[in-house]
Amino acid sequence: MSEITTLTRRELSGHFLCLRGYIILSGVQLLMGGSLLTVVYLLNGRAYDLPLTEKFPQTEFFWLVLLMISPVITMRTFAQEKSSGTFETLMTAPVSDIQVVFAKFLGSYFFYLTAFLPMLLYPFILERYTHESVAVDAGALVSLGLGITLFGSFFMALGCFASSLTRSQIVAAVLTFAIGTCLFMLGYFADLQPPEMKWWHYIFQHISMLKHMEDFSTGIVDSRHILYYLSLTALFLFLTTKSIGSRKWK
Repeated sequence: MSEITTLTRRELSGHFLCLRGYIILSGVQLLMGGSLLTVVYLLNGRAYDLPLTEKFPQTEFFWLVLLMISPVITMRTFAQEKSSGTFETLMTAPVSDIQVVFAKFLGSYFFYLTAFLPMLLYPFILERYTHESVAVDAGALVSLGLGITLFGSFFMALGCFASSLTRSQIVAAVLTFAIGTCLFMLGYFADLQPPEMKWWHYIFQHISMLKHMEDFSTGIVDSRHILYYLSLTALFLFLTTKSIGSRKWK
């Protein structure tokens, strides 16, 4: 356990000890601020009896942050180690492959969560500037936070896997972004299916990130969604472990 703690601290400090980490944090706050401003503008002076959190997934800024933050955070996890020549040194240390992978994942994940901490202030801002003292539903807010947390878990694992496949941080980021965007677009494909293909519609809806976030933003916590993201997180962490372990066969 101490090895994982040490490696996690090393990975997390790597984000805060370089300029790129603060650029990422600033970019997230800028885009999420745009999302908040959009919601305030839409709701100002209007009656709205549904949870205000429901408006966030309807803004482009919100999805832009979710789809872009993970690639830029995780692209350095293994690709940078390989390009700088420190990968073999790390992997010959007295730690197992799974410990390295889990520590890389946790370090990136904690940084991801840090980037979203300012969202805790959004309910107070919304109540102040939309004049809706009862519009912020605590249950929906917690549910939305759970959704963002689960999304981050999956994307951090996916990003670690992509980074383990290449020496190029750019390639790792593009691969993570491409897969995430494809999953996001599945929600739109579901609506394009003809009526006689209901089973395709069901499959697309089941794996659609857009549909999942809509549920979370309205306060609906579906155990199937939770299991879906936890399963994908475990799958990609497993694949990452196998990917870095493949060096032993070369």
